[in-house]
Amino acid sequence: MTTKPKRERPLVIAGPCAAESFELMAEVAGHMSRLSIELGFDYVFKASFDKANRTSATSVRGPGMDATLRWFADLKAKFGVRILTDVHETYQVGPVAQVCDYLQIPAFLCRQTDLVVEAAMSGRAVNIKKGQFMAPAAMASVVSKARKAAQSANSEADILLTERGFTFGYGNLVVDMRALPIMAETEAPVILDITHSTQLPAAGGETSGAQRRFAPVLARAATATGYLSGYFLEVHTNPTLAISDKDAQLNLKQATALLSQLVPLWQSSKAWSSIDTEFK
Repeated sequence: MTTKPKRERPLVIAGPCAAESFELMAEVAGHMSRLSIELGFDYVFKASFDKANRTSATSVRGPGMDATLRWFADLKAKFGVRILTDVHETYQVGPVAQVCDYLQIPAFLCRQTDLVVEAAMSGRAVNIKKGQFMAPAAMASVVSKARKAAQSANSEADILLTERGFTFGYGNLVVDMRALPIMAETEAPVILDITHSTQLPAAGGETSGAQRRFAPVLARAATATGYLSGYFLEVHTNPTLAISDKDAQLNLKQATALLSQLVPLWQSSKAWSSIDTEFK
C-alpha cells in the first residue's frame, strides 16, 4: 500500500466548469495563480470547452474546442499557467494536446479504451476520473491500459486518478474514503474532485443539483487519509450565473478559504498513512 503522496506540494486543479468567456477564465486563473504562490501549491487551470454530458438536450454546452483552445493559449501567455481540459472523442486529443498540459477523461468515459489509449499516447499527462459506477480497485486496469499506451509512444507522462463520488441510489453520490488508498495502490497520484463529489445528478429534473455545504467536510476528511496528491475544484466568479454546475461551484472567496485550510492540513497529514501497513 502506498504510504504517502510523492509530491512536496499538493496539486490543485481549479477553474470554472465551462469555458464561458475569456474574461471569466482570466479572472479565475489570475486569482488562483496568486493564491498558489501565497499558499504553496502547484496550480493547473481547468475549464471545459464542451459540456457533452448534459441532462437535457437544451442545456448550454459551451463555446466549442477551437475558440476555447485559442483562449487557453492566451491564458498561458498571460499567466504562465498549465491547463487541463477534458476530451470526449479521439479526434479531439491531437488538437487539445497541442495547447493543454493535461488531458482529462470524463468519469462516464473512463472505460472507453480508444479514448484512454489515444490520450495516453499524446505525451501529455492524463487525469482519469473514476466513473460513478466503478469500484476503486477496477481503476487499476484503466491505469494499466493508459500506461501501456504511453509506453508504446515512448511517453513518461503522469497518469492521475480522480475520485468524484459513487452512485448511491437515485440522484445521489457518496465518497467512500476507502477508495483513496485502494486507488493509491496503482502508484498513480490520487486527486479528490471536491465540487463534483457534492453533486446530486439530475436532482433539478433537467439539471443536476449539489450540496455545496459538504465540500469542505469531504475535502478535510479525504485529506486526513494521507493518500491525496491534490484537489480538483470548480471555481467561478459568480456561481449563480454559471451555465453548468452552479450549485456545486465555489466562488473565489470560498475557494480561498477552503484551500487556506487544506494546504497546511495536507502538509501535516501526507505521512499519516505510513502506519497503515501495521493494520493488515
